[in-house]
Amino acid sequence: MRIILPKPRGFCAGVDYAIGIVEQALKTFSEPVYILKEIVHNRTIVEDLNQRGAPSVMSIEEVPAGSVIIFSAHGVPPEFHEQARQAGLKVIDATCPLVRKVHLEAIRYASKGYTILYIGHEGHDEALGVIAESPGSIILINDIAEAEKLDLVSSEKLVYLTQTTLSLTETAKIVDVLKARFPHLEEPPSEDICYATTNRQMAVLEMTKMVDLVLVIGSKNSSNSQRLRECAQDLGKPAYLIDNKEEIDLAWLEGVESLGLTAGASAPERLVRQVIAHLKELSPGATVEEIEFVAEKMYFPLPKLAV
Repeated sequence: MRIILPKPRGFCAGVDYAIGIVEQALKTFSEPVYILKEIVHNRTIVEDLNQRGAPSVMSIEEVPAGSVIIFSAHGVPPEFHEQARQAGLKVIDATCPLVRKVHLEAIRYASKGYTILYIGHEGHDEALGVIAESPGSIILINDIAEAEKLDLVSSEKLVYLTQTTLSLTETAKIVDVLKARFPHLEEPPSEDICYATTNRQMAVLEMTKMVDLVLVIGSKNSSNSQRLRECAQDLGKPAYLIDNKEEIDLAWLEGVESLGLTAGASAPERLVRQVIAHLKELSPGATVEEIEFVAEKMYFPLPKLAV
């Protein structure tokens, strides 16, 4: 078996930033420090941090007064900051800077009287945070069907923004529908789908042309990981999302001579290495070839945490 590893894969700058903040908090403050929901959408990372003294909680009310609470890479509704302070908590914000950019765009356009068409996934933590910036001005568009049915006054000031982890092709189709129906629709000042989402999808599309099967390492609630799986499936190749090596079904590998293996932006590289080792056990003599499709140099410096 030939195993193709695309670059880039795995952690993006925003995930490095968020996890780095948690690491820094664990060194700076007494344990535990609490994370609201999941710092990133990856089961392995969440479980690891929980064991190291950074448990995830589902609500601010669960955190004892005087403790540290960390808001995740996905961002939170603005009122959460005040709620946490009123509860006597020290707030550390690990929101990805590229997600924060969309929050600021939403605030700015809402203040100018725009109706904002936000393309995203209902219920996703990132979408919840952005929409909460100005719920009276933002309309969520989940898919093409909703874009086609949207009823708006044609004279309205309109702009669209997007979740950072969407499918490039599906989002483009939704935007095309919206522009056809509302020709005055304005674009965001720069692309909201982040560089990491774009680069990983482009790499998977190229890699998929070279293989019989694609495995994507990532958790089920990871939007960017799900989109990678869909990219491969859109090209007609079987593709599966797995959290770890234990989730590989041997039936998937029957007759497979070449396999593409990638990881979502919140999946650690150690999981990739574990899957490779497992595949080599299943297919002695398997070779591994890493191909760089896009070079990445993005980095977000960590903030200094005040005691």
